Amino acid sequence: MMEAAPIEAAHNDYRVDRWTNGIAVSATDPVAEEVPVALVYNGIAHAVMLATPQDLEDFAIGFSLSECIVERRDEIYDLEVAVRDNGIEIRIDVATARAFALRVHRRTMAGRTGCGLCGSESLDRFDRRSSVVRASAALSATALSLAQSQLGDMQSLFQLTGAVHAAAWCNVAGDIQLLREDVGRHNALDKLIGAVAAQGDGFGDGFVLMTSRASYEIVQKAASVGIAVVAAVSAPTGMAVRLAEAAGVTLIGFARGARHSVYSHPQRIH
Repeated sequence: MMEAAPIEAAHNDYRVDRWTNGIAVSATDPVAEEVPVALVYNGIAHAVMLATPQDLEDFAIGFSLSECIVERRDEIYDLEVAVRDNGIEIRIDVATARAFALRVHRRTMAGRTGCGLCGSESLDRFDRRSSVVRASAALSATALSLAQSQLGDMQSLFQLTGAVHAAAWCNVAGDIQLLREDVGRHNALDKLIGAVAAQGDGFGDGFVLMTSRASYEIVQKAASVGIAVVAAVSAPTGMAVRLAEAAGVTLIGFARGARHSVYSHPQRIH
């Protein structure tokens, strides 16, 4: 049997039978893609993530920052995206000191199972690596509503497929500056973090708006780069609330129109 060609597009058309009132009509649907993406640092494989194959340079930069593999964008010296028969490989060259620290960490992970983002080892890392976010990033409820009103029109892949999450970077006035999409909410946030960092911008004077629930890894990644406010259209988890409180992050859930719920550090919202 001939091997399937590697997937490089964010979406492809697939045949579908659409049923309505007992009648089937043959058609094609745009379907969001997810492919294995291997992150390789200084020649050493670190992680394989399932991600939508777009904005992968942003993804690599954002993942490197949010997972504290590097502390600054300029510690990434080179980055190359290579399509393989069984997925995509991103080769990232980082500062020698950061690569050494990564190798030491990998040795502590020997014998572990799981996704690499969850479990007690990862939570211990969060406690050690995430300082308390000090940025004020004060914003009004009106700004939050304004950002939500712009969100739908900017989700081009979601409009086509209905299958992806979005992470938007907004200024304190409520204008969306950047938006990234992915099948994984944490991947979408990594892509957004990478896009902001690639522009040379900081994370102190804005907020993130997510189309997903606010889970602990969203707060973890935001806190790691100094994002002060995270708003989600759906609910937070209890662990996310506790992490947000400890890390100095204002966590907002159920951000829908003129309504929202602030779960931690409400002083930034007026």
